[in-house]
Formats: sequence, structure tokens, C-alpha cells
Amino acid sequence: MTSDVPALPAGFGRLWTAQTISSLGDGVTHAALPLLALTLTRDPMGLAVVTAAGTLPWLLFGVLGGALVDRWDRRRTMWVTDAARAVLLAIPVAAAAFDVLSIPLLAAVAFLLGLGGLFFDTAATAYLPDLLGRDPALLERANARLRGTQTAASGFAGPPAGSALLALGRAVPLLADAVSFALSALLVRSLPATSRPVSQARESLLRQARAGAAYVFRDRLLLGLALRPAVGNIAFVAVQTVLALFAHDRLGIDTVGFGLLLTAEATGGLLGAGIASFLGRRLGTGTALTCTAALEGLAVLGLAAAPNPYVAGVALAVCGAGMGATMVLAPSLRQAIVPAHLMGRVTSTSRMLAMCAAPFGAFLGGWLASTFDVRTPLYAAAGLLLTMTAVTTTMTDNRRVEAALRGVASTGCVGGRATPP
Repeated sequence: MTSDVPALPAGFGRLWTAQTISSLGDGVTHAALPLLALTLTRDPMGLAVVTAAGTLPWLLFGVLGGALVDRWDRRRTMWVTDAARAVLLAIPVAAAAFDVLSIPLLAAVAFLLGLGGLFFDTAATAYLPDLLGRDPALLERANARLRGTQTAASGFAGPPAGSALLALGRAVPLLADAVSFALSALLVRSLPATSRPVSQARESLLRQARAGAAYVFRDRLLLGLALRPAVGNIAFVAVQTVLALFAHDRLGIDTVGFGLLLTAEATGGLLGAGIASFLGRRLGTGTALTCTAALEGLAVLGLAAAPNPYVAGVALAVCGAGMGATMVLAPSLRQAIVPAHLMGRVTSTSRMLAMCAAPFGAFLGGWLASTFDVRTPLYAAAGLLLTMTAVTTTMTDNRRVEAALRGVASTGCVGGRATPP
């Protein structure tokens, strides 16, 4: 890739703005929903049900959702989904106004919001390469901007705004998120239309879903790109499960300090997203992905051995930087090489693998901490990340990446069918 990259099209600005507004609303709800549940019950299981409900759609319908997105118009899927989520949030807003809000209702809303997120995120991921002509350099620039603003909006601005809005009234944060979805739907509705995927209506939905999953598992490059977040989720969720306890017991950090620790990780994520394209150009995408994966493992190892909060903060910032760069480079590469008619299914398969891995990480972290020591899950997570890096290095190296990009270029048709290398 060269540094002489054409300008992003005007349509991308509208998509970027829409996703930024929506991410801000998501951040508001992410903070407000558990706090809202806390006003209704102190039962940990009730709170867990609301939290878990939002992730269930990916576990239950991930691949099938991708198959549906591959059948539907992507732009229409995005704006209809956001419009539906805006209407959906009117239900808990009304329930709060009439004082009939309940944990089952919040869980149902969280589940349906998660289902909408499945369709929107998958469609947006599939729409972007069509909008940008599958140019790898443009995709990296676009994903860096999307990732950076998503982190800033949902990680920095959204949560404190959600907490502040909740103080104004139980329905206010949800109403703000509804407005964000409505604005996003209007912006997405104005985006340019792109060509629809090749029709495969004669095949059953289940068969199409299986074909998408099989495409990922047969292609070593795509499999390597999918394994890293899947194994990474086991490791990172294991760390997150005990991080607050580790920070309190081992580092002597109070509640405010723990918030600063998480802010350090988010700041690193912004930096990593910002330099991802530079790393890809300088090292090659494959080598850059290997380096960022190794960096994550070494950073978690440093966190486990951290003697004080300052070293821990630096380690989390470095880990965040590695994750931020990876989450720009890997999706950009996937968008550049996957045929248009399979993009939804490949995206949802990879995301589902990562989501399914998360519960194992939570169990692993809790078991290791209770059986051995609170540092043990961190050391185990570092070992998992470094082992995964070694295993997938040849699967995602520069040679394989360049071969895949040449294969796409040689077809002369971004939507054509391709055989995995």
C-alpha cells in the first residue's frame, strides 16, 4: 500500500456521523441500563439477566442474521433497524413514566436492542467495502475513524452522560438513545445506494448460513482473523472478570482510581486506532497484526506483574493500543478480500465466535482466581494471547495477505465468487 490514498467519498461522512451519534447513544444506555435495573432490584441474578440479554442475539442468531443481511439491501437494513430501535425504546420510556418498569421488560428491551445491533453492525460492515470500492487503504482509513469515534463516544462521552441523564429521570437516558437512533436512521437513509449481493433465493437460509461459516473455516487467512478475537475474548474477559478485585487487593486502587485505569485502556485504544494504517503500510498488514497481537499478550503479562497502579495503567494503555490497531486492520482486511455476497455471513460468523468465547473467559477467570490467586487469571490470559499469536502467525502473514489481495484484484469483480486460498 502507498501513502497516496484517494479521498474518502462524501457518503462516508454521513455514515461516520450516523455511527458516531448512535455510538454516543449506546454509551448512554450502556451506563444507564444497569443503573436503571439497580433501581428495580438488588438481586445479582436479576441484574445479570439484563446484562446477558443484550449478548444473546449474537449467540442465538449470529450466522442466520448474517445470511439474512446477505439477502437484504444493506442500506435499508441499517436505517430500518435504527428506526425500529428508536421506536422500541419508547416502550421502556412509557413504562418508566407510568411507573410499570420491570426487570423482565428491561431484559426484553436489551435483547431486542442487541438483535438490532446484530443486523445494523453486520449490514454496516458489509456496506462499507461497497461504498469504498474495496480499496484496502481506504478501508483502513475509514475503519480507523469509525473505531476512534466509537471509542470516544461510547467509551468516554456516553457513560458519564448516561449517569448524568439518569439523575434527571429514569426515562431520560433511554429517550436520548431513542433520539440518537432516529437521527442515525435519517442519515443512513440518505446514503448512496450500492449494488445488491448476488441473489441466492433458491437456497434455504440455513444452507446459506452454513456456507458462510464453512467459507471462514476453509480459508486459513479468514480463520486466523477469526481465531484471534475468539481466543482474545477468552483472555480479555478472564482479565475483566477479576480486574476490579485485582486493582483493589493488589494495587490498592479505589473506585475513582479504577475508573482512571479503564480510561487509560480506552486512551490506548484511540492511539492504536490512529496509528493502525501507518503500521499496516510500514510493516505490512500481516506482520502488523502479529505485532499487535504479541503486544497485547506482553501488555497483559506486564499488568499481571505490575507492582503499582502506574505500571498497571501503562500496561492497560499498551494493551488498548494493540487492540485498537487490531480492530482496524483485521476488519479492513476482511472487507477487502471477502466476496460481497458472503460479507454478512463471514462477518457474523467471526463475531459469533468471539461472542461465544466470552462466557468461557468469565468462568476461567473466576475459577483461577478462586482456586489459586487473583493474579493467576492475568498470567493465564497472557499465555493464551501469546500462544494464539504463535499459532496464527503463519495464517495471517504478509505472504498470505498479499496473495489474497492479488486474488481479489485478478477477478476484476468485487462481488464475484472466490475460492479460498
